[in-house]
Amino acid sequence: MENSKNKFSNWLKNSITARMMVVGFLLLILLIPLEFVKELIRERAVRQAEVVSEINGKWGNNVLISGPIIKIPYKVLKEETNFNEKDKTYYPTTSEIIKYAYFFPDSLKIDSDVDANTRERSIYESVVFTASIAMKGTFPKIDFSALDILPENIVWEKATVLIKTSNLRGIKTTPSVRINSLDLAMTPQYSRDFLNTIQSGFIENAQELFLNENKFSFNLKINGSESLRFLPIGKETDVSMRSNWNSPSFDGNFLPEDTDNTIKKEGFTAQWRILQINRQFEQQFSEKLPDLKEFSFGTKFIVPVDDYQKSERTAKYGFMVIGLTLLVFLLIQLVSHIYIHPFQYVMIGLALVMFYTLLISISEHSDFFMAYMVAAAAVLALITIYSRAILNGWKFPMLICASLASLYGFIYVIIQLENYALLVGSIGLFVILGIIMFASRKIDWNNG
Repeated sequence: MENSKNKFSNWLKNSITARMMVVGFLLLILLIPLEFVKELIRERAVRQAEVVSEINGKWGNNVLISGPIIKIPYKVLKEETNFNEKDKTYYPTTSEIIKYAYFFPDSLKIDSDVDANTRERSIYESVVFTASIAMKGTFPKIDFSALDILPENIVWEKATVLIKTSNLRGIKTTPSVRINSLDLAMTPQYSRDFLNTIQSGFIENAQELFLNENKFSFNLKINGSESLRFLPIGKETDVSMRSNWNSPSFDGNFLPEDTDNTIKKEGFTAQWRILQINRQFEQQFSEKLPDLKEFSFGTKFIVPVDDYQKSERTAKYGFMVIGLTLLVFLLIQLVSHIYIHPFQYVMIGLALVMFYTLLISISEHSDFFMAYMVAAAAVLALITIYSRAILNGWKFPMLICASLASLYGFIYVIIQLENYALLVGSIGLFVILGIIMFASRKIDWNNG
């Protein structure tokens, strides 16, 4: 029995195949704590999203706003047939139903100045803004003929003007719409439509007013976060946006005109011009407004560096880092004939896993580059000193230190890239494979 144990122990120590199997098994075992680290990163990212959402909710969420829309009710006669129980006969009845017609501006010009800054809570931060929005344009002469509505059925005395927005909470000034010289105070209205509604009171002499073209203007100051977007409801919609934020992300159904879009260190300016032919809806609707959010456009105000996303991308290379490092130790063991115990492989692997916990914890209190450098330096120092005790000298530990430093540097470059990450990563892995093949060419693999 004792002889069998000695034979198995000698086989583990002397057989290349056995040592490769042990290292491969330990690599798989080390994936367990690596997955725990990845889950920790995801949990911290979710926590960040919750805190940011709470900050934004109190300040004001994303802002989506339309220009002024004319809303005019009209009567529709509805004929029904009812059954009389007494004489057992059917008789027709006519009832009157109120519906609404909506008319969009011919021209809509929007100027917005956005003052953006960050709000912090503990270690988390969110981008919030205060936008000063000025709208002006012209309403067309109202024509119901295209909607097949008879003039006698129009309820002119109950005509109103409304504006759609996603963020009532963030409004910081009492809004009013001026049509020619008439000022209309706006109040919130209950709505089941696609956005919240602020609406004027009934407009006096609406028939006389809206049977001609009219100029309008509207000013609003509003707090928001995440994004500021507009609906292109004018036949011609011109939007300009200026902000002190230097990391905008233009999104939505339309992008700014390249000739007018500039992003500088002190902020950005952007301009859009959208014509009716560019979007797929009419200038007037009957019965109800459709959901037009899909045609919105504007700007997202984003934090330029998401450290949790970078940490997660870094952790995805954890398998490669651990695998290559253990492979380097295995090759050194085969070349130098120094026995490395499986426990020592586990300690080295756990030190490599600790890099990711150090990275995420330090990055929450510092910038990502500094966190990466500190975490990498700590792990390099630990593994170098530990391998000095294992390998009885400085030659191989310094080789390991240089290899691991190069690997960490290579990964940092990859995670900074976006469009060329796959290309650079593929070339880098090809070079690493070539180096390993070259280094292992003189190893006697016959001692299996």
